[in-house]
Amino acid sequence: MISRTAVFLLFTLPAFAAANGETVSLWEKGAPGSEAMAGKPEAVTKPDKQWDSVKVSSIHNPSLLVYLPPKNKATGAAMIVAPGGGHRFLSIDTEGTNVAEYLNSQGVAAFVLKYRLAREQGSTYKIDVDALADAQRAIRMLRTRAAEWNLNPAKIGIMGFSAGGEVAVLASTRFDAGKADSADPIERQNSKPDYQVLIYPGIRPENYTVTKETPPTFLLAADNDRGPSTAIPALYLALKKAGVPAELHVYNSGGHGFGLQPTDTRPNVIYSTWAVRLKEWMADVGMSPVK
Repeated sequence: MISRTAVFLLFTLPAFAAANGETVSLWEKGAPGSEAMAGKPEAVTKPDKQWDSVKVSSIHNPSLLVYLPPKNKATGAAMIVAPGGGHRFLSIDTEGTNVAEYLNSQGVAAFVLKYRLAREQGSTYKIDVDALADAQRAIRMLRTRAAEWNLNPAKIGIMGFSAGGEVAVLASTRFDAGKADSADPIERQNSKPDYQVLIYPGIRPENYTVTKETPPTFLLAADNDRGPSTAIPALYLALKKAGVPAELHVYNSGGHGFGLQPTDTRPNVIYSTWAVRLKEWMADVGMSPVK
């Protein structure tokens, strides 16, 4: 068995590229429908107990946090990471920046997605409209800026935790080829992710249309996380029926929202090994390691 120490030593690799943590707005003048709110500051809540996350809310100017691996380690693959938080906030570190740093250690560029929150108090946003639009715009942006960020435009994936898993599934089942005549070069790009990763996703599989065009999928949850552990086997069977390559992991225990910690002394095996399962899958589908 791979030890907890072996997994999280990956976080102690040499410093990443200077661009890491840079914020890039998805729309220069504000997202459609949110332009008037674009200047409103985000709210950040620090954790008040161990293993909790930093929470970001009040997102009206959707953006990406850019994390690039060293050029000599880069595979060209990229992952958009959508944190969870029940569409009320984003667990920005445990399901976002920590994951981005881990992906960097595997040579994968990572982009933490700050998407608009549909269930925050007073929100007028919709998950399948605004959050989906943010994910689609992020995918298009990565393809537009592939040369700048040293990316392979055919290796753009999306990864979602909990509510972020819902955003990822929407992006992976409701994509388009882009608008060839758009004045905005970003909108000319297609919005289909090349692969998706769903970690304890908050989804109802019957709400999505899976076809042979759905991207290859990695699914993982704990059995005692009742909703996701029921949903991902059903989605796996739908993917299998459609002929989509998929890999499914259901651990015996672990609960919901464990995310990824730089160091994690909790005894449950899922906390120290789920990222290893992801690493193996990424190698299997050609995203890493560096060839």
